[in-house]
Amino acid sequence: MNDATRASAAGLCLLMLFSGIAVARQANYDRHVVFDYSADSHAYYYSHATVTRPSELEIAAARLPVETHNCRTPPNCLRLKYTSHTGGDWHVGLEPAKSRYGVDFSGDALALWVYSEEALDADAAPRIAVTDTSGRSTPAIELTTGIARIPARQWIRISLPFTAFRPGFGLTSSTPADILHPATISLYQGLDDGKAHTLYVDEVRIEDAQPMSVAAAAPTGLSARGYDRHIDISWQADASRAVAYYKVYRSQDGASWQAIGTQKDHIHRYTYFLGASGRSASYRVTAVNAAELESAASAIVSAQTHELSDDELLSMVQEAALRYYWEGADDRSGMAAEALPGEVNQVAVGASGFGIMALVVGVERGFITRQQGAARLQKIVRFLDRVPRFHGAWAHYINGDTGQVMANDYDNGGDIVETAFLMQGLLTAHQYFTHKDPTESEVRATITRFWNTVEWDWYRKQPDSGVLYWHWSPDYGFHISHPLIGWNETLMVYLLAIASPTHAVPASLWDSGWAGDTPQAIDYRRKNWGRTLAGVHFVNGERYFGHRLAIGPAYGGEMFFIHFSFQGFDARGMHDRYANYFDNNRAIALIQHDYAIANPLGYKGYGDDNWGTSVGLHNGGGRGMPNSDNGTITIPATLASFPYTPAESMRALMHFYRDLGAKTWGIYGFHDGFNQSDDWYEECYMGLNAAPMIVMMENYRSGLIWKLFMSNPEIPKALKAIGFKTD
Repeated sequence: MNDATRASAAGLCLLMLFSGIAVARQANYDRHVVFDYSADSHAYYYSHATVTRPSELEIAAARLPVETHNCRTPPNCLRLKYTSHTGGDWHVGLEPAKSRYGVDFSGDALALWVYSEEALDADAAPRIAVTDTSGRSTPAIELTTGIARIPARQWIRISLPFTAFRPGFGLTSSTPADILHPATISLYQGLDDGKAHTLYVDEVRIEDAQPMSVAAAAPTGLSARGYDRHIDISWQADASRAVAYYKVYRSQDGASWQAIGTQKDHIHRYTYFLGASGRSASYRVTAVNAAELESAASAIVSAQTHELSDDELLSMVQEAALRYYWEGADDRSGMAAEALPGEVNQVAVGASGFGIMALVVGVERGFITRQQGAARLQKIVRFLDRVPRFHGAWAHYINGDTGQVMANDYDNGGDIVETAFLMQGLLTAHQYFTHKDPTESEVRATITRFWNTVEWDWYRKQPDSGVLYWHWSPDYGFHISHPLIGWNETLMVYLLAIASPTHAVPASLWDSGWAGDTPQAIDYRRKNWGRTLAGVHFVNGERYFGHRLAIGPAYGGEMFFIHFSFQGFDARGMHDRYANYFDNNRAIALIQHDYAIANPLGYKGYGDDNWGTSVGLHNGGGRGMPNSDNGTITIPATLASFPYTPAESMRALMHFYRDLGAKTWGIYGFHDGFNQSDDWYEECYMGLNAAPMIVMMENYRSGLIWKLFMSNPEIPKALKAIGFKTD
């Protein structure tokens, strides 16, 4: 994985159309909310706090502490406890840009709710300023601007129009600070009154100074379902668009109700962890508009947790993760989002291919009906049929609203790796949706046409080239010139290119490209991803924690190498001249497991049931452990390894869910990852990671996706041409 790809995996790409800047579309909630709650109940991760003596400021691990008892909305808020002394200073900063993954805000005022233990006048209250993503800052103004004082023991809403920042010119630049693109919202020490103050802060938003006051209707269609340790609550969408957010209440006796959390306006599902089996509770939901008017409550529903068997836990994880590709998909194209939260119309081609295989699992397991799965796939292939292709290949990212390419630098054309991941999913679906009804017939015919029109041979760059290249642009040609050289995630590209019925490359490219031993290939492995001399010749042969690694860099490289191309390719019982890939993948997973037990860098939580580092959100950079190990566990990577390490992966699943689930489980199942050393537990998901968890779990359980993909008649022929033999 190159640097640009790693950046996209972290959701940090600068997106633009090849004909201009792309218009990103975010969910309405994300376009306004700076802070709603902290995933960690001790300190807010996306904050920083400093103090200069003799002033005093409560700080939790260099961050702002979290309050769980006295909050405007559940489950928590921020606690600002300070004393301002002469000669001292203190500063607290909230970092919305990081927590929202580059979301653009909308509005003309900065609003927040505050609660003070004692009345605060303008002098004693903090001052507030905004620094934008370009480093320009507004002046610090009084938090009480527009009001006389903050009253004692009463939540009040403070709204600061952008014009209040006199008139928004920075202290360090003559260019106005762009408050709609904030990097930090800062609270500073006011006057030095020498008195102790406690101020609670909640619901920090950028919104219209005069929000619409249209009341929202009470949510309908409420249902609740109990699982092993959590309750899943869902309701119907409100078409009026008057909702700013939903508020969820719980009762354990049917009489007294407690607000337990909020949910974004575009999401109609909430997960609440009870922490044990055999517990029951009742729930109801209200809708709140931008003016903070709360609707009547929904009907009441009840559910009880009950212990699940190992097999039932696997189904629970698969069904929840499928919602990312079902409920969280782009509504216009049916394609998968790159990451959530994020731009909802930035659809990812490779992640959508993985999601198609996940849809097949969903149909087979009864999570969705066959008719629903076929209809969704019909929407996807119709969309793919009308968007630009580049010698048969699709771009990495496509705007789900317009069908136009969303580009990054010189990458505004075909991406043969993402195309291979998409075709892996489409070819799997082709073998599953075999009914003769019009929908499934159209899906199969369209997939066949796609398969026949991908010009794999074009991506050799030269007719006699021994390697394939990642990108081609109609404007820049092969300017990026990134060769596909293994060991990495690109095995599927070579397999499909050799298998193509119309635009095949010679089988010899398996040896010269994928497993190449040329000076170019050796230099690529040594400099670009391995940072080690081990495996620079593709073969390795060394032992790590007692496990022999036939091919790959030291320790095996990134875990997604053993998942992305192996969702469809069943490598069991066969080998090429280099390795049995299934056995090699198993060795890599076991090395990861044993590395976590050894824990050479001393990260919190690592162990027998807490392992698995890979590229994902908050990861260390995509170089493989230990080079990029920063303490982040990538949950989908561990659980996608079920075919290789069933016992070790099941122990991890139990730990992730039963011990850590209150922080690691959400509306789409397991979050992308967590970091106990950093206290990072953000509820975020990634399209390239969630589906391999579903698919590889299914391959472990039934071999379904392996059977379907391998049943395409071109695949066995390609493997024979490459030289694969049965063990």
